[in-house]
Amino acid sequence: MKKLSILFAATLLAAGPALAHTVVYTANLSSILPGSNGSGSATVTVDYDLGTMDVEASFSGLTGTVTASHIHCCTVDAGVTPAGVATTTPTFPGFPSGVTSGTYSHQFNLLDASSYNPAFITANTNINGAYAALGVGLDTDHAYFNIHTTAAPGGEIQGFLVAQAVPEASTSLMLAVGLLGVAGWMRRRR
Repeated sequence: MKKLSILFAATLLAAGPALAHTVVYTANLSSILPGSNGSGSATVTVDYDLGTMDVEASFSGLTGTVTASHIHCCTVDAGVTPAGVATTTPTFPGFPSGVTSGTYSHQFNLLDASSYNPAFITANTNINGAYAALGVGLDTDHAYFNIHTTAAPGGEIQGFLVAQAVPEASTSLMLAVGLLGVAGWMRRRR
């Protein structure tokens, strides 16, 4: 019985992160510039409980050199550009500049005005409105990651950020019950 309790506790602990309010959004960055072989990927992880946003990106094969990068939000139609810049302007702090390939990783405080384009805050009344609008834009596929270059000042590669599926609490509970059933069956076989 002790093994079953340990198994059940371990399963619930493993299910814990699924209960948190963190959402991972990803985008495949592809070229919007004819003749460019630029590509990349972006992962944006938002912890809505802490108000943080982790941005990770990698890119290569750009025709021009990087001049800026940020998240645009919120488009009128899901998956269709354009939209204004929501995050820091002119670019993410520390984003590689003057290069055709690179990587980036940075955490933002979404409760701090310095994480946004001031025009985005104004358009959404205040910092709380900007935070809510960005969250809705991300959750509904109305926000995209864009890397601007000397060859394409409007953006050489971009991709819409899409929420990744996370197991729901009920899925984790079903897993725990299933593991208990298997453990009980194995115990009876001895």
